[in-house]
Amino acid sequence: MISKWKTRLYDILETPGGGPAGRIIDTFLVALIVSNVVMVTLHTVLALAFRYASFFWYFELFSVIIFSLEYLLRIWICTENPSYRHPVFGRIKYFFSPLAIIDLIAIAPFILPMLIPVDLIFMRMLRLLRLLRLLKLGRYSESIKTMAALLKSKKEEIAVSLTMSVILLLIASSLMYFIENAAQPDAFSSIPAAMWWGAMTMTTVGYGDIYPVTPAGKVLAGVIALLGISLFILPASIIAAAYAAEIQRKKTEQGICPKCGNRIS
Repeated sequence: MISKWKTRLYDILETPGGGPAGRIIDTFLVALIVSNVVMVTLHTVLALAFRYASFFWYFELFSVIIFSLEYLLRIWICTENPSYRHPVFGRIKYFFSPLAIIDLIAIAPFILPMLIPVDLIFMRMLRLLRLLRLLKLGRYSESIKTMAALLKSKKEEIAVSLTMSVILLLIASSLMYFIENAAQPDAFSSIPAAMWWGAMTMTTVGYGDIYPVTPAGKVLAGVIALLGISLFILPASIIAAAYAAEIQRKKTEQGICPKCGNRIS
């Protein structure tokens, strides 16, 4: 009887779709996660935090109870998965899996202050960790799962493009330091200080708090801005191309033409 319930719960919580019961639970959990993010955001408004303190606290307690129950159930049923078949070592392995760690982070900010005496600053930091509950949406969204798989499959290409961006940032900051240091010793006091300018220029944010004043510095800034745009667009184009290819592949598997969107007879 217990084994039957365990299998049924695994189908509901872990199997994609999970039948009507699984869809209802997934919808409820997604709504709860989004509500938690909204509540954490509203709690930073002091007027609301004082006026509705009891409501915020009870909502947090309700959320932690639900997330804790979900977390314990997933640990219990994880042995239904062949990857975690062993009743002891399988659960230990599942405990350290990325999704299980995210589930634990969702409840830790509420429980830790009760177990460990912490100061107010650290407690505020723990409360902000509640925003990480948004990561739990990865369990219930196929689009997020697809994006995570794409990032994993393209990690080498993305790592290369990011490495090139870092190298360009170091070179640009070093050159700008040697060019502008004499003219602006306060703004470009060191290479690390110049890296703030480099990051803002390469990303085209351009706060305008630090900028070159010498002719050579202005020419270099223009070149770096153009190169920075090209390098920062590269990771986005890699991900976009892979995502489009994955969508077309899924449509083909489902018997849908990726070009016209009609079902293939």
